[in-house]
Amino acid sequence: MPITPATATHSSSNGTAEAILLELVDEKGVTIGTAEKLAAHQPPGQLHRAFSVFLFDEQGRLLLQQRALGKYHSPGVWSNTCCGHPYPGEAPFAAAARRTFEELGVSPSLLAEAGTVRYNHPDPASGLVEQEYNHLFVGLVQAPPAPDPEEIAQTAFVTAAELAERHARDPFSAWFMTVLDAARPAIRELTGPSAGW
Repeated sequence: MPITPATATHSSSNGTAEAILLELVDEKGVTIGTAEKLAAHQPPGQLHRAFSVFLFDEQGRLLLQQRALGKYHSPGVWSNTCCGHPYPGEAPFAAAARRTFEELGVSPSLLAEAGTVRYNHPDPASGLVEQEYNHLFVGLVQAPPAPDPEEIAQTAFVTAAELAERHARDPFSAWFMTVLDAARPAIRELTGPSAGW
């Protein structure tokens, strides 16, 4: 059985909490093993599989989330619609759809692959490192989000111009601009030239 947030909070048969495992990969994205989630983010970081989702409404506005203040990594910062890690053996597309629903209470009406990006972003506030091989997804959302308050403090739909203003004013995740820039070709294809992405 895969370790989910629900099962991870329960004790195993010997009374200890079950670890959440991430899939370790090489520089080409080939799986080479697993590591416990927190251990994979300790400096210098272990390269692991991740995903980032960018959902847009029918007006071409991007759905942002502000990460909950209680999160151990990058709390309170703004970031893309959803990001996370597939369970070992879970397809990134399936993980992206699952986690979007778990965090935001909505399922994308369209979700498409938008390439991959590899990065190494230390987080000075927590001392953790994002050493990730990230699968990118873009899509559409037509239902209003119903965020899980343990994951998300608030959400906002923004135009490209509003994002630029917000990014200059508010704290964003260390990886946000890297994943956004890598996904831009697919975002432009999805939203059209008039949206300004």
